Amino acid sequence: MNRRAQIFQEYLQENNIDCFNAEEINDELNTTAFRSHMEIAGQRIPLVVILDDSIYGMLRLQIAPKALKETNKQAILEYINELNRQYKVFKYYVTTDGDLCLDCCVLCEAEQANGSMVYTIMNVILTHLAEEYPVLMRKVWAE
Repeated sequence: MNRRAQIFQEYLQENNIDCFNAEEINDELNTTAFRSHMEIAGQRIPLVVILDDSIYGMLRLQIAPKALKETNKQAILEYINELNRQYKVFKYYVTTDGDLCLDCCVLCEAEQANGSMVYTIMNVILTHLAEEYPVLMRKVWAE
């Protein structure tokens, strides 16, 4: 496990946060993925915190798999573009498979990880999604 991941793991343990499963990825950046989920409007939204040897940490949520269709494409893209203009801390995008995702990049100092900052950002995202998730889903389900 890379040093940032170790520090984040220690933060989780010290704060009795047991909702993450760590997975070491054997890649050139020595990546560790901490997998969990957020409960939003009765749905379990997959969440992963990605820490590696680069200066970037990443929080990634899969808001809706296979969300983008020809019937809703314009509405979704216009809405997430509007959200991206409003919020600095995270950005929405659609994957090549049509999954609607939200990413947040966290800069990490040399061999450091600020668990408190990551957890604060997760709470900001949770508050945001409590409000926006129903709107997003109406766009996804639109014909």
